[in-house]
Amino acid sequence: MKTELRRRTLLAVSGAVAVAGCLDAGDSGEANDETQAEPTDGTTDDDETDGSETNATADTVHEGYETTEVRVVSADGDELGAVTAAIADTRDLRTLGLSDTEELPSDRGMLFVFESVEERGFVMREMDFGIDIVFADADGTITDVHHAPAPEPDEDGEEEHHQYPGRGQYVLEVNYEWTTDRDVSEGDVLKFDLEE
Repeated sequence: MKTELRRRTLLAVSGAVAVAGCLDAGDSGEANDETQAEPTDGTTDDDETDGSETNATADTVHEGYETTEVRVVSADGDELGAVTAAIADTRDLRTLGLSDTEELPSDRGMLFVFESVEERGFVMREMDFGIDIVFADADGTITDVHHAPAPEPDEDGEEEHHQYPGRGQYVLEVNYEWTTDRDVSEGDVLKFDLEE
């Protein structure tokens, strides 16, 4: 899981701002965690034999990461959407996050995992595309959703207007407006399994 990482950066913030990804100063004494990573799910697409470029991209985007399926379920139990998410559960993985990632297939994302619920902040450091940033509490209940457009060519993604605060133990990053397209909002629930 600690192989070459490419993605955005996550920093946890408790009063500070971090770079591309999450800003988190209150996470187990680790200040300024940044994360963006290229996860790999370790699976192959043997069942898909069309050889399309999309499948090749999906195979490599999470390379080197453990992954989990993250489903978003409404309060009524209706499934709103699902992605295969790279797991960013160490300081290095959270710091790298999705920085340097060229593209994110619509069925992929990144799940940032922290030890506890805290106030956190994410930035768009070195991002080439926009994303939605979904904060969730210890039970997976969504507490906040941000639509974060890509930085302009003359921006590094750390500017104040690229800082996204929220409270949570888990943060899911998906393509820009993925949540809008699926009517995902606060109060919906992230469902996923993490190996202990």
